[in-house]
Amino acid sequence: MDAIVIVGASGHGKVVADIVEQAEQYCIAGFLDRDRPAGSAFFGLPVLGTEAELPRLVRELDLAGMLVAIGDNWTRARVVGELSRQAPSLPFVAAVHPAARLARGAEVGPGTVVMAGAVLNSDCRVGAHCIVNTGASLDHDGAMGDFSSLAPGAAVGGNVCIGSYSAVSIGACVAHSRRIGEHAVVGAGAVVVSDVPDRCVAYGSPARVIRERQPGERYL
Repeated sequence: MDAIVIVGASGHGKVVADIVEQAEQYCIAGFLDRDRPAGSAFFGLPVLGTEAELPRLVRELDLAGMLVAIGDNWTRARVVGELSRQAPSLPFVAAVHPAARLARGAEVGPGTVVMAGAVLNSDCRVGAHCIVNTGASLDHDGAMGDFSSLAPGAAVGGNVCIGSYSAVSIGACVAHSRRIGEHAVVGAGAVVVSDVPDRCVAYGSPARVIRERQPGERYL
């Protein structure tokens, strides 16, 4: 079984590691993390060092891929860029939990994580390095831009487009054929019945734009 590394030894990293193990497509060589000492253990797996160790590890461990386990969309994108420069030939792999449901025609991009109980319906397109969290759903013909995320229990109707770097928070609902702009955040429990523009925070029922939001602003 080919070996991969997971970047990010955190609570989210535990979930990602479990998905990889459950899927039984790759074995995990260990974690890379800046805040944990090399040689320590996390979630029963070795911490191999920081991202700076990646070129050496690719050679020594014959790695087949990597996966970034960082929940914040903007931070995940920054780390993906750094890793791509350090090891340009090492691919990013996707991780799909065996208890997720992918319908015919659904597509999942590299580096994306699809968690237990998630549903991607017919002809969905999920971009690169996305997160489809526990019990979230994206209905038919939906699309998620790169580095976007659905939090646990988010329910998204058919023909919805979610822009790159945007986040639909826990328990939010998005009506059919709506558009969520880029770098936007839909708040927890929101009910989206009209389009959400780029670079804003929207919440409530029905959801309304509360304020502007700058790219890179943390939301977790």
